[in-house]
Amino acid sequence: MSEPAFLWGAATAGHQVEGNNTNADIWLLEQVPDTTFAAPSGDACDSLNRWPEDIALVAGLGLNAYRFSVEWSRIEPAEGQFSLAWLDHYARIAAACRARGIAPVLTLSHFTSPRWFAAAGGWGNDAAPAWFARFAGRVAQRMGRLVGHVVTFNEPNLPLMGRWIATPIADPARRSLDAMMATAAWACGSDRFAVWVYSRGDDLPRLLAGHRAARVAWKAVAPTALVGMSLAIPEIVGDPRAVAAYRRHAEDPFLAAARDDDFVGVQNYGRLVLDAKGVVPPSPAVERTQSRDEYHPQSLGPAVAHIAAATGRPVLVTENGIAAADDTQRARFIPAAIAALDAVRGQGVPVLGYCHWSLLDNFEWRRGYTQQFGLHAVDRRTFRRTAKPSARVYAQIVAARR
Repeated sequence: MSEPAFLWGAATAGHQVEGNNTNADIWLLEQVPDTTFAAPSGDACDSLNRWPEDIALVAGLGLNAYRFSVEWSRIEPAEGQFSLAWLDHYARIAAACRARGIAPVLTLSHFTSPRWFAAAGGWGNDAAPAWFARFAGRVAQRMGRLVGHVVTFNEPNLPLMGRWIATPIADPARRSLDAMMATAAWACGSDRFAVWVYSRGDDLPRLLAGHRAARVAWKAVAPTALVGMSLAIPEIVGDPRAVAAYRRHAEDPFLAAARDDDFVGVQNYGRLVLDAKGVVPPSPAVERTQSRDEYHPQSLGPAVAHIAAATGRPVLVTENGIAAADDTQRARFIPAAIAALDAVRGQGVPVLGYCHWSLLDNFEWRRGYTQQFGLHAVDRRTFRRTAKPSARVYAQIVAARR
């Protein structure tokens, strides 16, 4: 299976775009009475049915890669029961990409897991690594010949980031999350309900074991595939001791595991400035994104260079973008971020590709539909996709490179 020399792509995630992912753990969290989600995902972007349109959008931009995820909760809705129909569904998506000259970049776990997995304790269960590896192997058996790049986990370091950055762990947000989990456990008839992205990260050894086991399971079927995980990697600047402490806590365990992978996925949305007390809020004078983060597209280059140096592995930019209600901000962001990436590539940093987040305005987890990351707007009533000016900016950059 030959792949393009450099991947220019756009990214989505199943739960955020497909809709009606009813067997997923996070779907249940959206529905409980004490939910902290701004809105339920509902139909999302209806990509469950409109995925051919989404692939056409990728092709229309002149891109040669599309990152999407399979939903474990559809493929294994009950423990040990696998759906051939849903495996075929995702294989059709990958095959349609191939038919258009688009490389599928497949994510196995993009935050969501089956409800039964969460009710069994998630990554706190000793069987979790074997369960995840079994799932990965089943997907590989059906899709291994179609997929050359596999991401096991999407941003598994987020809980550790949050634990390091946040004020005391028993803050109101944490208490609200714990209450929501308790309600979900009761709804499942269980004494526990564990969702990694909203956890304290206490079960990290099992999750990393799951990553390694999934990599082995995939390569047993498709040995030439490139397998890695994607990490949330802001550019970190400021007090050297604080920077070192942050990296020891939120990066180093994952980077140690990644040294055995084929690549590291970098997901960069800006930078963190640290002093001896923690995170320094952006100055009131700086430009902000829709999510109130500092607008800092040039952070992509240093983030990529840091990860390549720390692991000795090539980097695939699996996500980069901003929430922007005003698309002119995104249209400025994309060329600046790619220029920063070009700068480190010119210094010899090995980069496999760049996937912009996101192809579509979609469901942004606990923030619901309040923020727009997409190259295309999506009408919430008709699901019509409309290209934004930033999509044309990105397409022109890619056309000039290709």
